[in-house]
Amino acid sequence: MTDVLAGNVLAGDVLAGTGRLAHAPASHPTVKAPKIGILLANLGTPDGYDYWSMRRYLNEFLSDKRVVDISDWIWQPLLQLVILTKRPFTSGANYKLIWNHEKNESPLLTITKDQTAAIAAAMKARYGDEVMVDFAMRYGNPSTASKVQAMVAAGCEKILFFPLYPHYAGATSATANDAFFAALRTEKRQPAARTVAEYFAHPAYIKALADSVRTAYAKLDHVPDMLVASYHGMPLRYLMEGDPYHCHCAKTTRLLREELGWEKSRIDTTFQSVFGREEWLKPYTVEHVAELAKAGMKRIAVMAPAFSADCIETLEEINGEIREAFEHAGGEEFTYIPCLNDDAAHIAALEAVIVENLGGWV
Repeated sequence: MTDVLAGNVLAGDVLAGTGRLAHAPASHPTVKAPKIGILLANLGTPDGYDYWSMRRYLNEFLSDKRVVDISDWIWQPLLQLVILTKRPFTSGANYKLIWNHEKNESPLLTITKDQTAAIAAAMKARYGDEVMVDFAMRYGNPSTASKVQAMVAAGCEKILFFPLYPHYAGATSATANDAFFAALRTEKRQPAARTVAEYFAHPAYIKALADSVRTAYAKLDHVPDMLVASYHGMPLRYLMEGDPYHCHCAKTTRLLREELGWEKSRIDTTFQSVFGREEWLKPYTVEHVAELAKAGMKRIAVMAPAFSADCIETLEEINGEIREAFEHAGGEEFTYIPCLNDDAAHIAALEAVIVENLGGWV
C-alpha cells in the first residue's frame, strides 16, 4: 500500500488484507483502500433484438426528455400506443442484421468492452492499482447507477465520469451526466466527482480520425471523389436554443481536413438519423449522397466522427440505407470508414484526455 492521499483516508491507513483502519476500534465497519474510478459511458444497447428487449430499450431512450422534449400528455400516448407497438419489430430486425451472435450482444457492447479493457490496461500501467476503470450505458445495461454503486463499494472516493461523445449535445453528453448525477444522489458516502467535457478538437482525436482515413484510402484502388463526414442529427430547433453540437461537428470536419491537408471541396459535413416531422440539421446524409451520385461523383467514402464506436447508426444505417441511396442514384463505389473503436490511436487519444482530466487527483 502507498500513502497517496485519496479523499479523507490514506491508503496506508487501511491495514493490508483486513479492511480495518489502523487506529479504529474493532467494532468499526470495514473500509476499502481508496481508489479513483474512471467510468466510461456510451449511449446504450438493448439486451436482445426480440420484441420485449427492444421495447424496454426504446421506451427508456424515447422517454428521455433530453432526447424528445415534447410534453408527456402529447408524447407518451403516442409513444406507448403507437410507436412502441410497431417500432420494436423494425428496430429488432435491424439489430439482428448486425448482432454479435457469437457473444449474443450488440456490436456497441462488444466494442465498448474492448475499449474499456484497453484503457484499463493503460491506466494500470500508468497508475497501478490506484485507479479502476469500468463502463456503463445511459440506456439499457449495465446501468450508470449500478456501476457508480459498484465503484463506491470498491472504495472509489473520486470518480471521473467520461461520456464517450467527442461532441457535446444535450441528447448525449448532458443526459449521460444527468444519469451520473442521479446515481450519486443515492450514495451514503458520496464520492468527489468530475465529468469529462467534449474532446472533438483534441489533437490526438483529430489525428486518429485522419489516420483512419489514410488507412482506408490506402486500401482502395481509386481515391474517392468525396469524403462525407456524417454526424448524428438533431432538430434544428436545438441549435437555435443554444446547443453547440452543430458548431462542434463543423469544426471537427475543418480540423480533419486541415490535418489531411485537403481542399474544402474534398469533404462534406452531413447529418443522419432524422426522426419526426420537424426540420433537423441539414444536409441530410441519405439525400446528400444521392445528390452526389446524380452530380457525377461515382466514388465516395463515408465516416461517422461523432460515434466513438460502431453501432446500429453506422453498421446498419450508413452501410445499409445510406449506401443504398447512393447506389440507387447511380453511385458505383461506396466505402464506409469504420469508427475509431478500439484502434490503438483512439485508445491513446482517450488516455490523453483522461490523464488531463485526472490532474491533481493522481
